[in-house]
Amino acid sequence: MPHDGILSDPIDIDGPRHRGVTYRRVEARPGLVVEHRASGVVGSIQTFNDQMVTLRDRHGQDRPLRTQPGGFLIDGAPCTLVAPSPSRTPATALTASGSIHPGRTPARVARASRILVEGIHDAELVEKVWGDDLREVGVVVERLDGMDDLTAVIANHQPGPGQRIGVLLDHLVAGSKESRSAAEVRHPHVLVTGTPFVDVWAAIRPEVAGIPAWPTVPKGTDWKTGVLAALGRPESSGEFWRHLLGTVQTYADLDPTLVGAVEQLIDFVTSDDEGRDVP
Repeated sequence: MPHDGILSDPIDIDGPRHRGVTYRRVEARPGLVVEHRASGVVGSIQTFNDQMVTLRDRHGQDRPLRTQPGGFLIDGAPCTLVAPSPSRTPATALTASGSIHPGRTPARVARASRILVEGIHDAELVEKVWGDDLREVGVVVERLDGMDDLTAVIANHQPGPGQRIGVLLDHLVAGSKESRSAAEVRHPHVLVTGTPFVDVWAAIRPEVAGIPAWPTVPKGTDWKTGVLAALGRPESSGEFWRHLLGTVQTYADLDPTLVGAVEQLIDFVTSDDEGRDVP
């Protein structure tokens, strides 16, 4: 009786074979931002080997994921991550905020819109992580050097169409003087946001700063002085800040509340369709 199933004839093991899909190979260098296709996790590469890659997402969580051919996306295109070669440069240059570096571009005239921060340490940290992004969009960061008269400072900037003001505050929690000042600002072209931390120091992740945790400082004690005493640090606050700033390399080294607040402000001051530049 004739057979017409798949085994009815001899198998030609030397016949033509189907060629699988091939994917672009990308070196898995630390800091490269990729998306895991199976789970949708997006993050910067922290560690890599032939079986696993660890991504740090925007919430600061490290996510170990299995590697497989075509298992990741870069700019929407599937790719295969491979071990980086020490003799080669990264295929994609990134800013510290995780965005693609624009390379050498002509200097842009500053916008009339501004981002205001409380002090020098806030300004330096924002510059280190988001400086490239801010220069690309022409946004200047200015220091408040205190926020006791926030409404007067904002009024002096004359916010309006094409001249938006974003304000980044520390200790923006219920009952704080910062939250009360923020509540007094009611203007369609002003956005006030911030973090719950008493000082921007605490927005740096403790493990990045090399400490087990940020200490609790009793009320009535200067926060920076109390922190240095609790940590047993002999240097001045300025010297310790230089150490802290040096530990920060990318947005992933910061608490997500600060990352979200700064990116919200950048979006706000650059989203006005009637924006204009200042000479």
